[in-house]
Amino acid sequence: MVFEIHHIEGFDPTGRMFSRNVRVNVGENGYTGHCSYEGLTVQTSEYPTVEEVLSDLAKKLQKKGFTELRTRVNFREDRYLAEREPWVYYKAS
Repeated sequence: MVFEIHHIEGFDPTGRMFSRNVRVNVGENGYTGHCSYEGLTVQTSEYPTVEEVLSDLAKKLQKKGFTELRTRVNFREDRYLAEREPWVYYKAS
């Protein structure tokens, strides 16, 4: 079941700006997330918090050459948050 939808944006490996939705699903043992971009699908492991899911997703994208990544939650369950939530930035490790 989809728990939250986050917006992720940054630059792809060619330097083009990209933005996609990240679906964060809730299961019996925690949360997972995934997003797709031009034939690339990134799926996270299961984590106890949404923050860990998004951090894992950002790290996986960074390993593939994505830079200047940031996310923010746009939907929580069925509630639209109208882009009022703050951005979370991910530094390359």
